[in-house]
Amino acid sequence: MIRVSLIEDDARTRAAMETILNGTEGFRCVSSHESAEDALKSIPFDRADVALVDLSLPRMTGMELIRGLKERNPKLLCCVLTLHEDADRVFESLQAGASGYLLKKTPPSRLLELVAEMVGGGAPMSPSIARKIADYFHREVASRAKLEALTGREGEILHHIAQGLADKQIADRLVISPNTVRNHVASIYQKLHVHSRFEAAAKYRQS
Repeated sequence: MIRVSLIEDDARTRAAMETILNGTEGFRCVSSHESAEDALKSIPFDRADVALVDLSLPRMTGMELIRGLKERNPKLLCCVLTLHEDADRVFESLQAGASGYLLKKTPPSRLLELVAEMVGGGAPMSPSIARKIADYFHREVASRAKLEALTGREGEILHHIAQGLADKQIADRLVISPNTVRNHVASIYQKLHVHSRFEAAAKYRQS
């Protein structure tokens, strides 16, 4: 029996999820909460295996709730159940301690299968979320490869560009001519596939 606590501020969605959980063999909804504050008071005493957490809660957010729950009960598995698909929220949730990230549009039967997988040691994610994470890491790898293609001097100049220094200031710092700096900057743009100092600095900061 997988014991689930549900944290969802929308009453209709909460009621539907309670019905699905209690009507499915192997699952039981042991508690249901409309706010993070209420959940923090109750869940550690419900002996739940899983907390299904909506991110868009009133006052305290779902991510704050996950942090609080994991601090109080490290063994509790927290799974996000949300409408939000942006990569930033996914990473923030995982950093907060979530073990899964599922979208509300997931068919109920599949959603419960994924929750069961999580209890079995998996880290379930809706397909579109997994794709976003894969795309993010592909971009990160490509970005790092471009930075590694820079020479040592180009890396120094890019560091100073990211600090907001102009060509003349960089030349003075490195004891080279402004023209030499400009030549290096042109090479940096070409290797990083950027067209401005702002884009180059952004690439540097992302590395």
